[in-house]
Amino acid sequence: MNNNVKRNLSDDVAAKLGYQPFKSAVIPDSVVERTTHQVSISTGDDKVSASVKEIVAKTVKDGMTISFHHHFREGDFVFNLVMQTIIDLGIKDLTLAPSSLTNVMNDMVVKAIKAGTVTNITSSGMRGSLGDAVSHGALANPVIFRSHGNRARAIEQGDIKIDVAFLGVPNSDRLGNANGMDGDAVFGSLGYALMDAQYANKVVLLTDNIVPYPNTPASIKQTQVDYIIQVDKVGDPEKIGSGATRFTKDPKELKIAATVNQVITNSPYFKDGFSFQTGSGGAALAVTRYLRESMKQNDIRASFALGGITKPMIDLLEEGLVAKIMDVQDFDKGAAESMHNSKNQQEIDASWYADPYNKGAMVDQLDVVILSALEIDTKFNVNVMTGLDGVIRGAIGGHQDAATAKLTIISAPLVRGRIATVVPDVTTIVTPGESIDVLVTEVGIAVNPKRQDLLATLQKVPGLPIFTIEELQQRASKIVGQPKPIEYTDRTVALIEYRDGTLIDMVKQVKD
Repeated sequence: MNNNVKRNLSDDVAAKLGYQPFKSAVIPDSVVERTTHQVSISTGDDKVSASVKEIVAKTVKDGMTISFHHHFREGDFVFNLVMQTIIDLGIKDLTLAPSSLTNVMNDMVVKAIKAGTVTNITSSGMRGSLGDAVSHGALANPVIFRSHGNRARAIEQGDIKIDVAFLGVPNSDRLGNANGMDGDAVFGSLGYALMDAQYANKVVLLTDNIVPYPNTPASIKQTQVDYIIQVDKVGDPEKIGSGATRFTKDPKELKIAATVNQVITNSPYFKDGFSFQTGSGGAALAVTRYLRESMKQNDIRASFALGGITKPMIDLLEEGLVAKIMDVQDFDKGAAESMHNSKNQQEIDASWYADPYNKGAMVDQLDVVILSALEIDTKFNVNVMTGLDGVIRGAIGGHQDAATAKLTIISAPLVRGRIATVVPDVTTIVTPGESIDVLVTEVGIAVNPKRQDLLATLQKVPGLPIFTIEELQQRASKIVGQPKPIEYTDRTVALIEYRDGTLIDMVKQVKD
């Protein structure tokens, strides 16, 4: 089976799981069926327990699907606590379906795989020891990677049927009214967890902070919650934003950021009322700073900013440069704490954010988005999932979802060390080239040939170096040379879905 990005997909795996091949980034108007879930009626006055073992034994059985969220990021204490309990109870053959997997979870998942506790995984991504183990064939079945919007779609349509959701929260009352804005381990928006709370058959909250009833504002509501486990400590607030909001001093990153700003401000989309998403990380935060100055100089205000939110984005809100923040996830304490005080910082769930099969997602209204890449090829296809060695070391996140913006910019260095970023063909296609408009590197930019209108506009910008993407690829190749081909086995270890649930690529097992 071949798809429209010319990837040959193993018929046996694709057929067994009922996949259709990826056709287009354009989602046509259609009618889809939604699913529902089981509800256990409760009229009790108190859902709180102090025993993780008791609640896990009561809710989790062999063969079930369990989920977690990743809003605590590297400060998460909930995942390992629950998973160790499940392993100790001898539960087997689980499907693990978290919104994503962070580094703090890796070793525990590897342990669960070796114990036969976890035999299936669906997630946004994975890295480190877990990515290495899966890439070398440790998991019984292929991982299914989905974007944040696609995960919401899959839950709502029943492709992911969650039996039990374990959701860590920094506060809850005795019946399960909870939010991410108060407590020691504040992380702000519960955007990804809200899907689990709404659709899981059983919802278990874990918190170190039981507050008086009724707890408001309530992001997760008592109508959704079956059990609450009171633990000693739910997470480390100092690690929730670890590394995500560093201000770069790297000259290469600053040059890329300045060029990205040039592209945005000289595009037809930079006008009063435009919308944008920049993300986190050093280069992205630098773009936000450059964009702030350009907005002030040109007296331009944005209607909204979207996505994972950082304190620099909150600063734009407080300065009046952005009217609204649509917040599905917060990357630092400043952004998380702001939500409690600002009526213009709206918590949104993952469906509202990016589900392609609803009545209108926020990403559909984006004018400008800046995304990163591990690799981008001469057809503008982007890889954010696998490294040069074929090992899984990334996440789709909202990459495919936000790439639907009117102006989608990939910001990336030409090379990283001795590894080319711009290549003839990416190792793994995550976001199709038809979604990408401009690549920005430290040496110059390349405009997708399908955007001749944009190319004509940017060619008028004084001093802006413009190349074809083939020219950038050749420059990268001259610097680093030709890499040694990756050696794979015939076994498929991961499936990459496009945001509509079609199959865009597969990852094969790396030879030892």
